[in-house]
Amino acid sequence: MAEQQKQLQDLTDEFSTLQTELQTIVDGRQKLESQQQENQGVQAELDKIPSDANVYKLVGPVLLKQDKGEAEMAVKGRLEFIEKEIKRIEKQIGEVQERSERKKMDIITLQTQMQQLAQPQAAS
Repeated sequence: MAEQQKQLQDLTDEFSTLQTELQTIVDGRQKLESQQQENQGVQAELDKIPSDANVYKLVGPVLLKQDKGEAEMAVKGRLEFIEKEIKRIEKQIGEVQERSERKKMDIITLQTQMQQLAQPQAAS
């Protein structure tokens, strides 16, 4: 019975670790979604202005003049990168959730086995 208790504790610790990992990954995804929305807003603003308008980029404490075409390409590139990262992270979330579910099922199975072993001892 002591060995099963230790095994149950190990499984519970692993499950807890997976849950922490999952939360970290989800937080990262939320940050990417925030960046995506911000860049979509920039892209929408760039679409509104004429092609000959002055565009400035904030670099540290300085505003640097930038060609509108360059600015649009940079925003488009960032959005593509963010979308790829979101897809990668979603895949990672799915994998961790799957591992977490398997661990949860292992815990339930072990608990059931322990309860079944404890019942005959209690009846004695």
